[in-house]
Amino acid sequence: MTVRRLERGADDGYRSSLVLGLKSSVEAERLAAEIAFAAGRLRRLADDPPELYAEVADDGGELEERTWLAFLIAYLCPLDGEDPFATVRAARTSWSSGEQPALEGVQCGPRTAHDPARGPRTLEAYRAWAARAGSQAGALSGDAAWKPERRFARAFERLALPGLHRDARFDLLVILGSLRLYEMSAGSLQLGGDSEVTLAAKRALGIGDVLLLERRAAELAHACGVPLAALDVGFYNWGRGERATLGLGTVDGPDPDSLTRAREALGL
Repeated sequence: MTVRRLERGADDGYRSSLVLGLKSSVEAERLAAEIAFAAGRLRRLADDPPELYAEVADDGGELEERTWLAFLIAYLCPLDGEDPFATVRAARTSWSSGEQPALEGVQCGPRTAHDPARGPRTLEAYRAWAARAGSQAGALSGDAAWKPERRFARAFERLALPGLHRDARFDLLVILGSLRLYEMSAGSLQLGGDSEVTLAAKRALGIGDVLLLERRAAELAHACGVPLAALDVGFYNWGRGERATLGLGTVDGPDPDSLTRAREALGL
């Protein structure tokens, strides 16, 4: 277990109706930067996906294999540093082989859902889940008439598998939607429980009720001019006090345009 002592900014008189929990302009600046980074990540996934994300996005590949690779990325989580996908490349197997990834001694990224004590049970549960629908695509697509927001919400609900926590589920669906494997987009942050995103959102938005939390999150995203899904990584990194780059390596920083809009929205 890693224990972080996050030093909060002192109350300097900062107040904003969008982030009622914040009393420090330093914390508001950090939040604006992390929202901008997360918005830039979404844009990069959609327009110029790096490394293994590009393989997932390649529509010349087989859909089941691309979906499985996206799952492994979200489950293991890219590392921070120069080679974020090293673990995924070393551990991956093909979907068609039926073989589980090599997880012995694997080094995972900060948002990983993998627990060595649990072994392959989450991966086994995922394969069984897909098998019941006939394929991963069948399980994730649902009804062809569904709107992208409903497809995201239903897939998120159905992916409540043993060991697959909220953050990994959410990022998997964001990856699949951003890389255009499936028509899905987040209509809510799916907050609840004790996930790091939920705890950070409660602290920033100054409310504990989940319905009000979702409403305030939507208002914040709209005011900042970013997709709602950007607040997932934005809140996560802000609450963590350390940026998880999630596959972008050490090159990408906050998106400049998004940073400007976020700072303006937060009155900075």
